[in-house]
Parts: sequence; structure tokens; C-alpha cells
Amino acid sequence: MRVSDRCEWMIGLKKGISQGLKPHFRAGWSAGTKAPAYLKTKGNDNGERHNKNNGNRRSFDSEVRKCANLFAQDDTSLGGLWVASNSNLRRVLAAVLAGVMAGSPGLAQQQAGDGTFTLKVQTDIVLTNVVVRDKKTGEVVKGLKASDFTILENGKPQKIASFDYQNVDEAAVLQEKTTVSGKASIADLLNRNLAADTAQLRDHRLIVMFFDLSSMQPEDIDRAVQAAQDYINKKMQPADLVALVSMATGLSMDQDFTAAKTALLKDVGKYNGTEGTGFANGNEGGNSGGTADDASSFTADDSEYNSLNTDRELYAIRTIARSLERVDQRKSLLYFSGGLTRQGIENQASMRAATNAAVRANMAIYSVDSRGLEAMPPVGNASKGSLRGTAAYSGGAMQANLDANFGSQETLATLSSDTGGKAFFDSNDFAPAFQQVQHDTEAYYIVGFRSTNTARDGSYRRLTVKLNRSDVKMDYRPGYYAPADFQHSKNEDRELQLTEQLRSDLPAMDVAVYLQALYFRLDDNKFFVPVSLIVPGSQIPFIKNGDRDKANIDVIGQVKNAQGIAVGNARDTVKLALDEAQQVQRKNIQYSTGFTLAPGRYHVKFVVRENETGRMGSFETDLQVPDMKKAPLKLSSIVLSSQRTPNAAKKAVSPLVRDGVEWIPNVPHVFRQDQHLYFLYEVYDPSRQKTDGPAPAASPGLTRRPAGAVRVLTSIEFLSGGVKVYETPLVEANAVNIPERGAVAFQFDVQLTQLKPGTYVCQVNVIDDAGGRFSFPRLALRVQAPAAAPVTTTAAAPAGASAQ
Repeated sequence: MRVSDRCEWMIGLKKGISQGLKPHFRAGWSAGTKAPAYLKTKGNDNGERHNKNNGNRRSFDSEVRKCANLFAQDDTSLGGLWVASNSNLRRVLAAVLAGVMAGSPGLAQQQAGDGTFTLKVQTDIVLTNVVVRDKKTGEVVKGLKASDFTILENGKPQKIASFDYQNVDEAAVLQEKTTVSGKASIADLLNRNLAADTAQLRDHRLIVMFFDLSSMQPEDIDRAVQAAQDYINKKMQPADLVALVSMATGLSMDQDFTAAKTALLKDVGKYNGTEGTGFANGNEGGNSGGTADDASSFTADDSEYNSLNTDRELYAIRTIARSLERVDQRKSLLYFSGGLTRQGIENQASMRAATNAAVRANMAIYSVDSRGLEAMPPVGNASKGSLRGTAAYSGGAMQANLDANFGSQETLATLSSDTGGKAFFDSNDFAPAFQQVQHDTEAYYIVGFRSTNTARDGSYRRLTVKLNRSDVKMDYRPGYYAPADFQHSKNEDRELQLTEQLRSDLPAMDVAVYLQALYFRLDDNKFFVPVSLIVPGSQIPFIKNGDRDKANIDVIGQVKNAQGIAVGNARDTVKLALDEAQQVQRKNIQYSTGFTLAPGRYHVKFVVRENETGRMGSFETDLQVPDMKKAPLKLSSIVLSSQRTPNAAKKAVSPLVRDGVEWIPNVPHVFRQDQHLYFLYEVYDPSRQKTDGPAPAASPGLTRRPAGAVRVLTSIEFLSGGVKVYETPLVEANAVNIPERGAVAFQFDVQLTQLKPGTYVCQVNVIDDAGGRFSFPRLALRVQAPAAAPVTTTAAAPAGASAQ
């Protein structure tokens, strides 16, 4: 069992439904909810006491002790607390909590707790395709060896590590047989879904036709479809394997790689014959001069829209490239587009990401401007209104049209040149694009090398390929961008990495992350959900800066509803500064935020990154916000805390802030004997007692008749081995003390000196005496002996924060 699994299991997070996240950290079990096996063998949560099971009890105690060793608090637990305030309802709590954590792992070699080692090895090989032709005849030169080539990177010779020759004339015919699942065998070869030999793809052309319908007008689509149909019918060769991809409202794989002309023609024909989905770029800068007069006095600035639309198209290209990374052969992407405009440096990160992905996948991009040869009248065509201003008569409108056309083609040309392809503009005949793809891939050499420059700085490296003969000419990619480590990544790339990990289906596990979510009702259909994340301090590398050690972490999170729609987002950078980095390695870094949600099922995911090496960790789980309308006893989550800090916010949304104090949830439920154990929970809409005697007469006006008093009883029991060892005095509430939310709030302060070190089951008894309803939720916690020598760490508060 993994350490993280033990921690989740310790707090009762693997079984049952509770007042928080499932299946991870939560506060306990509410009325009518099935309790875990280790808490009972008979009875139920609706008032019946739970009896222990010896086997489950011993297993539970053992796992709790193992997990507590990770979160064991020492005397430095209250050493420092940062509270950073934001203007919105989010609050960042970078709390240095107690916890004896494992040492920081190494970069190349890591030692696990059981004495085993993990060795990480990383190697990069650069592949480039070289087409060698005779200068006089233009015929492909065959029979060359690796020793005939010399490859240089930025002028420095490189040792050739791999060498191969591909020739479509030698392509073997692939037997396409439709399987029971409906997939073709060629697609299985490409995706490696089956145990098929991908070497069968040798000597074949792999061509992806990408129709960017979102950028093309109906007439542009017709021209592109007609060219594709002519190629398939007349010029497609047996060695050609073609796939069809389109993008309108989303990216769609319409036909996987196949040599079947019938299937290709059927899918290509679906692109035209319907209304076009193309959208021309909007106005830049909001200047009305030279724009069509549509009787509107306002001209919108669409720069932001244009930038986002370009990012969307570039990310689509990157997605296609990544899906083909595992195939060694050269791939060709025929990109039919109505133009792609880059907004200065706004699209630099997405442009670089698309180019790098294509280079890594050995995919050349052949851009085709589907607008063809355009006539651009100075005053516009008949489909537009007259131009505003004097731009039509000064030449300004004509120059703006030329600049816009050039700008939309320049991005396409850059994509092609940087990936080893070619661009085709200002022509209504698209056949040369198909001919160029076939020409470039009919026979070529694949030369690979491992660069002697091991710096991962993201710089552009120029390639030069030489041959030991002078009667030939060569075509190859002029260079590539080196991989970039975190230190050499730009801010746009770093933000992109966080966003990609948030969207990824695979977890990030380089940094351990633990999460707890609670809930408190704000009104009948609205709940506030506080979320707390913990990161072991030992995994945060600190750097020396003057007399302090500093570090910062990035946090990004998202909550999606049952339909997959994002309903909440969090994004913060937490700055840390300590006198001694060695102290924080024995603590935890806690981050807190919150969301306002309606009852229902949600999926929450958070990603944490430390900004020294760029290592990331993620945590995701399902979240159930209950609908309390039909609940017999409406009870909030139960908060366990060992810290309360001053908070003078006048309009605090979080119920964890009350009476000028903010409660910091204790996520691992591990406490020391010399600490306070604070409890916080709320009961909503308690029943009113019936009053004796006749009802009072109705008062005139809008006054409300006085209602009877409430009577809510509560106490907290601590069980060890199934035996009650301590119980707090019974508390009775006769009034609703939070009238704006219809809640009776309870706060307890338990002195842990009354409890011996060990593992306990804490049972919270709540009885609504007037309504005859009750609930006995249970939680697990561990009490430890205080440390012998208290040591206090003083932490410097980051910008916009205060140290307590």
C-alpha cells in the first residue's frame, strides 16, 4: 500500500460517504450514511452505538500509526503562519504546519524508505529527414551509407546514432481487414492498440489532411475538398496512407489512416455542401477607419478574440503531432486554412509548442492557403458596405488589406519552414501541394544523432548536413528548438505547463499533494466549500537570498460539475521566506481556498508546482455537495483544527472566519498533547419547540409571530479500543446564533493533556431534541506526546501578507 493510500485510509477516506470529499479527506459520517467496517460491526449511524471488531481495530491502529509518522507534529508546529489576502472570496493560507517528512529526493537517483533506489535516465535523439537528389537529373540518390553523411549542429560535428532509408517503391501492401471492434488494422499499427509489428509501416507515406473549417469560408472549403478528391481519385498511390482531421467547434478525427479510397472520398465529401463555419479575424485596436459601414457607431476591438482563435488552431496542430510521436516514419500534414494571424508575442508560446511538437513527431507541415488567389478591391467587394473614413481614397484601406493578408500567410509559412515542409499561397490550384508531399517522401534518409550540447535552454539550433560528394543537392530541416528545462522556460511556457497538467488525464507525482474539502451551507441552494491542500516541506527546495531562504509554489485548480463544465477556478502563487530552510523540511506547507457551489456532484483537481526545478504534483477526486432539503438533521462538515489566527476581514465569505478569528483545518488529524483541539460545526434549520397555551393574536403590519425556541444538544466522545475514555460536557443551544444562515454554530476547545498518546475514534453527538432527530458522525485522529525541546521558527511574510 502506498503512503498516500495509508493516509487516506487512516482518516477514514477510503470507504463510505462523508461530509467532504470522497474518497479522500473528510470530516466524518452523517446521519443515514454507512460507516466504515473498522468502525462498526452492527448498528447504524442514526443513533445506535458502534461496536468494535478486533481485527479491523488492529488494522486501523496499525495504518494510523504508519501515516502519523509522516505527519507527526513536533514543537515547531506553530512556528510561522502566512495569511495572504485577495480581493475575491479566495484566501491563500501558506501555513507552516508540523510534520516530520522524508528527505528531499535527488534529481537523478532517489532512495525509497525500503532501501531501494530509483535511477532516472534521460536521453534525447534528434531525427532529421534528408532527401538527396542528383543535381542534373533530379533523381533520388540511393545506396548511401551513414559514413557518407556529416551532420553539424551550430557548426559542431555530431556523431550519427541512427540511420535508415525509406523508399515508397518498396512498400508492401497492407491488408486492411476490419476487426470486430470496427478498427482497421492500419490504425492499430499506428496506435499500437494490438501486438502488431509497426515495422510493417516501413516505406509508406503517412499523410494527414487537416481541414481547418473554423478559418475557411464556404468557397474556400469547396476548393480544398475538390483538390483532395482529385488527389484521392487520380494521384493517390498504393504506398499512401491518408488520415482526415477537421476542426470546426472542436477537433475531430474523421478517418484514421487508410488506403481505402472509398472511405476517404465519403468523409471528404462531408466537409462541403453545408454552411461554412469560417470566421474572419475581427477589428484590431477598435479603429473604425477602413471598416465596412454597418450603421453602427461602435467598432469593437477583437484583438483578444483573434489571439485566442489563433492559439486554438495552433494547439490543434500540436495535438495532431503528439498523437503521431510514437511512429518513426516521416509524417506529412496538409494544412488547409483560410489564414492564421499571429498577434505579436501573444501567440509565441502556442506557436513554439506547435512547432516543437511537430519536429519531435518528425512531421512536416505543408500549409495551403485555401483562399487561393484573391482580388482585393481598394473599396471592398460587393458583399460589404461602403468603407468608413477616407482610407478608401488615401490607399490606407488597400495597404491594410495587403498587410492583413501577408500577416495571415506569414504564420503559415513559418510553420512550414520550421518543420521541413513548404507553403502554397496565392493559387487556385492546390494540386502542387499534394505533388510536393509525394515528391518529398518518395525516398529519403532518416539521420539521427545525440547532441553534444546537453544544455536544455530552449534555444534554436541550426543544422547543416554534408555529403562526401558534390554532384547532389539535399533537402532537410534547417534546425530545431532544443528542449527547455524549467529554469529556461518563459512565463508563457510555464503557465502552459500548469494548464496542460490540469487538463491531463494522467496524474503528476513528483510532488506529494494531499487535499481536504469541507462544506457549509450559505442558503438553501448554495454552499461554501473550503479546500485545503498540504505539500510536504521537504519537497520544496529553498534558495539562499540574503539572510533568508526563499521559495515559491504555483497552485492551480478547477471544479467541474457533472456535465464537465468548469464552475470554479483557482490560481495563485504562494511565496515563502524562512530563516532556516532546514526547519521547513520538517513542516508542511498548507494552501487554502474556497468555492461557492450548488448541491450536486463535482470533480475537483489541483496541481501544485515548486518553482525551483518545476516538479509538479496533482490531486483529483469527486466531490458531493449534499442537498439538505430532505435530510433529517442538517449538519455541516466537522472541522478539526489546532490553529486559529486573527482575521479582521469585515465581509468574509468563508464560515471558517468568525469573531475576528480564522480556523485553519488540520488535514491529517494528528495533534500533540500540548496543543488545543478545536472543533467547529453547524446545525441548520433546527426544529422549534411547540409553545403551550393559545397562540398569540396576529400583529398588524409586516411583523412576524414569535416562534418557539430551539433545543439542540451536543457533546464529543473519544473512544480508544471501543471504550469511551473521555467526553466533553453536554452543551445545549436554545437559539439560532447565525440567523442569516439559519444555523446553530458549535465551537469546542478540548485540552489534549487529558488524553494519552495514541489513536482515537472521535464521535460527535448531535441531537435536535425538538424535532426528534440526531446524528453521530465519527472521525479518526491521533494524539502524540509533545516534543522535548521546543524550537520556534520565525517566518517572513510575503508581499501582501502578514506573519502571525
